[in-house]
Amino acid sequence: MSADSSNRKSAEILTAICGSLLMGASVIPQAVLAQQPTNQQPINQTNSQVNPCPRIFYEAPHNNQVKVPQGCPPNAFTQRLIDQGQLNQTNVPATPTAEQTRLGVGGEAGSATNPNPAIFNEAPYNRSQSGLQPQNSGQPGTTLPSVTPSTQTPGAQSVTPLPSQQQSPSARIAVANGRVNVRLVNDTAARITYQVIGDTAPRSLEGKSDVTLQGLTAPVTVTFQREDGGLLQATPQTSTASGQLEVRLDETTNQAQDRRALRIENNGSVFLN
Repeated sequence: MSADSSNRKSAEILTAICGSLLMGASVIPQAVLAQQPTNQQPINQTNSQVNPCPRIFYEAPHNNQVKVPQGCPPNAFTQRLIDQGQLNQTNVPATPTAEQTRLGVGGEAGSATNPNPAIFNEAPYNRSQSGLQPQNSGQPGTTLPSVTPSTQTPGAQSVTPLPSQQQSPSARIAVANGRVNVRLVNDTAARITYQVIGDTAPRSLEGKSDVTLQGLTAPVTVTFQREDGGLLQATPQTSTASGQLEVRLDETTNQAQDRRALRIENNGSVFLN
């Protein structure tokens, strides 16, 4: 065999080998792609269902403040809108469907199976709902007592006793036909603001001056204070005339002597506070 013939044979064999390698390289990616699933879902996709009617819509305070979405059983607020004709009742189920019940649709507030929803024991409702209504522990035959104002913690409810229940009268006058006259005398150099509660707006009394409030109906309360924030000592002085009272207002540095209000009761008892 000649040298030219041998070289041609070698070139043909090399060409055949290269062609096979190229065909194999193109087939492998296709095979890999064919094995990958075509119905893969995005990684972040979730199959969980969203509850369109969460039970919080049926629990206080939302039960009486928030309208439920379309398709949900009406809560108390939604039912009021329906009764008033402000909301169309079309396609609104009266009770939860089986699917809604499975998702936890509410109706627990007032429910016989759960009269004390768990949300009442969670912030902020455990603070705002406490003491407003009796709660059942959920165990048969066990009922927790309702909280009354007398058992509430100090500061929860403030009841101001009458002046006659707090102190002895500072003076007594004879009330004339249920009416009294009060003369305020400002012995200070500062301006004083005074007001007959429920009768007049706040008024000013200049220093070293006086004013007479006539025909006040007992019981009556008069407040006064220095506009410069100073302390005031109030000294009542009765008169022989029926239904007359004079109160002199002077400066003091003793906090215990500071007075800001005058109260005259129906029986003529005078209290300064």
